[in-house]
Parts: sequence; structure tokens; C-alpha cells
Amino acid sequence: MAVTHMQDSKDMQPRIVGSDDDVETLDLKKYDKESAIRQMGGVYAFFVSLMCVGYSIFHLYSTFYPLPEILQRAVHLCVGVGLCFLFYAHSKADTQTQGAKKLLGLWDWILFVCAIGSCVYLFYEYQSIMTSRSGLPNYTDIAFGILTTLLVLESTRRVTGIILPLLALIFLVYPFISHFDIMPERLLTRPYDLGDIFGQLYLKTEGLFSTAIGASVSFIFLFILFGAFLARSGMSQLFNDLALAIAGTSSGGPAKVAVISSGFMGSINGSAIANVVGTGAFTIPLMKKIGYDKNFAGAVEASASVGGQILPPIMGASAFIMAETTGVSYPTIALAALLPAVLYFLGVMFQVHFCAKRNNLQGISRESLPLLKNVLKARGHMFLPMVLLVVLLGQSMPISYVAIWTIVCTVITSWIRKETRMSLYDIFMALEEGAKQSLPVMVSCASVGIIIGVTSLTSLGNVITSSIVSFGHGYLFLSLILTMLASMVLGMGLPSIPAYIITATMAAPALATFDVPIIVSHMFVFYFGIFANITPPVALASFAAAGIAKADPMKTSFHAIKLSLVGFIIPFIFVYSPSLMLLDLESASLTANTFAFPPLEVILSVVFTSLIGVAILSAAIEGYLFTRLKIWERLLLIISALLLLVPDITSDIIGGGCVFVIGILNLREAKKR
Repeated sequence: MAVTHMQDSKDMQPRIVGSDDDVETLDLKKYDKESAIRQMGGVYAFFVSLMCVGYSIFHLYSTFYPLPEILQRAVHLCVGVGLCFLFYAHSKADTQTQGAKKLLGLWDWILFVCAIGSCVYLFYEYQSIMTSRSGLPNYTDIAFGILTTLLVLESTRRVTGIILPLLALIFLVYPFISHFDIMPERLLTRPYDLGDIFGQLYLKTEGLFSTAIGASVSFIFLFILFGAFLARSGMSQLFNDLALAIAGTSSGGPAKVAVISSGFMGSINGSAIANVVGTGAFTIPLMKKIGYDKNFAGAVEASASVGGQILPPIMGASAFIMAETTGVSYPTIALAALLPAVLYFLGVMFQVHFCAKRNNLQGISRESLPLLKNVLKARGHMFLPMVLLVVLLGQSMPISYVAIWTIVCTVITSWIRKETRMSLYDIFMALEEGAKQSLPVMVSCASVGIIIGVTSLTSLGNVITSSIVSFGHGYLFLSLILTMLASMVLGMGLPSIPAYIITATMAAPALATFDVPIIVSHMFVFYFGIFANITPPVALASFAAAGIAKADPMKTSFHAIKLSLVGFIIPFIFVYSPSLMLLDLESASLTANTFAFPPLEVILSVVFTSLIGVAILSAAIEGYLFTRLKIWERLLLIISALLLLVPDITSDIIGGGCVFVIGILNLREAKKR
């Protein structure tokens, strides 16, 4: 079987070449709505390209020479929303009929002008709003507030689908009806008029221009731009070739390649669905060719792509949002996320391995794969920007500056070898692609701003928090279950960043009533918010993977849940035993933002026993260790694995003893066969 690796971003359409050398071209728009961008030609394409490049340059410039906070966020939001109306059609049918030579519709241009006009109005009235009116809206302010809110909702619908704008609209309706007697007592509030609501959303930094958009303009955009520069330099091919060279020949090699490459790319691009479509186009057909079930193959890609969101150093940019929200430093968050993320990926990898062993699946022949030394020689230098990223973040340099320096480093490093060298055209295209790729995150953050604005105006967040605690009857475990369910519901159909912002606003505060440290509670809701991408009924990552694999979406989703089981267990463990996060939280205050390391022997013990626990749990799930496991052995191994995952000496001894006995018995059984 011949393998054609994923090409550079200069040829972004994924292709798979099988043994018969037939090429399967994938329509990304079918699986990833955010990629359904209009094709334009002539003067329109040139105008939009210049707009995108200018949009990127504005963010680079404003990092060093920032505007007043609300104005900088207004440019980011309003210009971005305007671009959404140019790139994204109002309906699927319109997208399919937009050829390269078709003109944009009149309404698209009108909405674009309205979005730009909203920004211009804020600049024109800024001094008056901040001084003589003291933030109190007049009729014109209210009109522009309503207009901008509607533009945000419509652009979000075009870009991400109906789920997020519908959720934002439900929250927006609430303050209009919250004083009616028909409302439950818990939800009753004072009456709010248009000035209260749209003044909150449009003239303050607690609505459309909230911290969500603030994070988007300050560093999320810059890291998306960094990812675009990496893509233009061929980083995706480096990840895939490296994974193939390392794991391609082992049992079930293509599945292990999917886990490795999707994990790395998912951490950088911040979108599980985009990652499924991008790397899955390469890995899923390979998995099917060596004998993996099509549902399982799709699930491997979905679970690995979702896992990229919890993998340091970038975590899909969510780590930076978490640092901004909690006040905990980025290095602390990255350290806390490290071991749980490693355990998650090892859990997926072990299951893939044991499944391959159970079904006697082979890897790819060595002659069909790249050599590790050749991969590193050709593209290994492109790891330098990633190394610089970690070093600068570890030195507590401002995150926005770190992003810009890593972009500069990427360009300079790419010039070392011909295979990766970026031309002026590549730099121009990276600036354009970065702007395009930022739009889904930007509009999502803007819609989340509506939710944040309503929550802060009406104290709805406190109601949800008290409801979770009340339904939990004061028991931490029951409240954790309810918080998990709430996080998964709130995260349905959302990218990782807006999913985290919503769950952090609505669900995380409930755990503070049980003295759960803020970093732990936020990490807990973050995990389950992103896992909504693989759990039915709105398992977008699983459904995208199933589409590529030509598999059953629901079966693929349930396989993905099984592969991700470690990720569902670990958040509960680090709530009760925070040493799993490699931080000493026992003596820290509830809102602490700096922590000490646990003793070295504690770290070594936690790492050793948790690694064994994950391996044993994976074996039990797949029903194979050295040979096939009996039902009673699987059940006992599951219990033993959970005991090993809990950082406690007594549970470690009991769990380890059971694993040793069953391992000896299973090894003897394997030798008999």
C-alpha cells in the first residue's frame, strides 16, 4: 500500500492515495460548516483579500499600540462580522450556487456596510459616551445596539449554525420577560427596558465587547494567525510524517498515527471539527485499509481531535482564556493540564493498540513510510517556534507578545530549508488565512458576550449555580454529576473556546460552594464542555468523522465515548485528588493563583500508578491484555484501574496487587495458545 502524506497548506485539499492509486477528494464543506466559505473572483476577491490582510495587520499593530479597550474590541468585532457576511452565504443553497464569478448579493453588502457603520459610530461618539453620557444610552445608541446584536446573531448563524445564536437569543429574551408573574420564582427579576439591555450589550465591556471578545482580540486571533503561518510552512506535513515514521509500522499503526498527529494539530488549531476534517481525511482511510472497523476508525480520529483541546502548550488557545478568567498564570494552567492530557492520549493509544492486537491488525510496511531521520532533516527545524513559544510563556512574557515573536520566528525558521521556505506570497496568504480562520471564533465569542451580558445584568448565573447546588442536595459527587451534564449541554455544538467561556460562567461557580479550588473547577467544566463534541445528540466531531469514514454517526459517537473514557473519569479524580494535576492544592486558598509543587515522591508515585491504571483500564475495555480477557477479569481490572488512578497509597497497593495476579494468569493463558 502506498501512502501519500498530507500536503502542504499551499494545496489545502486533502487527498488519500490507496494501493490502486485512486484519489478520493473530500468536500470539507459537507462536514465542517465553518469551511463553507464563498469562492470569489476578480476585483471582489482582491478587495476581500486586502480586507483580511489589513484585519491581521491591525491586530499586530494594536498589540504594541492599543486603542481604548472598547474601540479595539469594536474594530475586531464589527470588521470581523462584516467579513462574515462577505465570506458566508445566508443559506446552504446560496453557498452551492456561488461560483467564482458570481457577484455577492445586495443584502450581503448592506449587512457589511451596517457592521462597519456600527464601528464608525462608536469611534465618532466615543468621547460623548464615556464622558457626558457616562455610558447611559440615548435612542441612537439603543438603535445601534439592537442593530449590532442582530448582526452578531445572523453572522454567527451563517458561520457556526443555529445552535449558538439560538442559545444566545434565548438568553436575550429572558430580561424582557423576567418580571412577568408566569416566570418561576427563582427567575423573577425587576423590569428591564431597552436602554438597560442594549446599553449593557453595546456600551459596556460586559456584553458584545466582553472579556470573551477581549481575549479574542488580544491573543486568540494572534495564535490563530500563528497557526496559519505554521500551516504555510508545512507544519501539518511534519506532524503526519513524524507520526508515520514513529508509529506507522506497529500494530494498528495508522490509528496510532491518527492519535499522535491529531493531538498535536488539535492543540494548535483549536477546533476539533476542523481537525477531524483535516487530519481525518488522511488517517481514517488508512485505518480502514488495514482492517479497523469504519465506526472505530472514525471514533479514533474524533476522540484524538477533541483531546487536542486539552493538550498543552496551546490547548486550542483555551488555556489563555482560562488564565484570563481565573487569574491563574498560564504556566500553572499548562502544568495542571499536562498529566491529565497525557493520560487521556495514552488511554486512546492503549485502546487502539489492544484492539489491533485482539484483531491481529498489522501496521504499514516500512518501505512505504518516511524515515525518521529524513523527516527531521527536512522539517525538524520547524519545531523551533514551538520551543520558543514554551520558553517565552514560561518566562511570563505577555501572551500577545509571545504570539508575535513566535510568528516572526516561524517566518525566519522557514527560510532555513527550501522545503519550508516562506515567500512574500506565503506571508500574504498566511495573513489572509489567519483572518479567515479567526472569524468562527470571533463570532462565537461575540454571541457568548450576549450570554455574559444578560447573566451579569440579571444575575442569572447565580440562579443556575444555586440550582445545581440545590439539586445536588449538598453532596459534592451529585453536584459534580449535575455540573458535568450542564457543561455537556451548554457545550453542545460549540468550539472549545466559547464552550469553555459559557460553562465557566454558568456551571463552574457551583463547585466553589464545595471549596473546590478555582483552577480545578474550571478545568472540570472545560473537559466536559469540549467532550460535548463526541457525545450524542450533537456530537459534531463524531458526526464529521463518521461522514469521512462512511460510518454510522451514532455508532461512531459511542465508540468515541469508549475511547475517551479516561477523559470522563479523570476530572472527577482531580477534584478529589488534585495531586493528579501536579500541584499542591491542599494548603492553597479557594481562589489562589499560585501553587507549590507536591513532594517529588508524590509526583513520581502519581505518574507511575496513573500510567499503569490507564493502560489496565484500556485493556479491560478492549478485553485484551496478553491474550483475550474473561468477563470477570475485565470487571476486576476496571476496578483495579480506578484504584490505581486515585492518588492514594492504600488504593494503589490493592489495585496493583489485583493487576499483578490477573496479569500473571493472562500471560500464562497467552503462552498456552
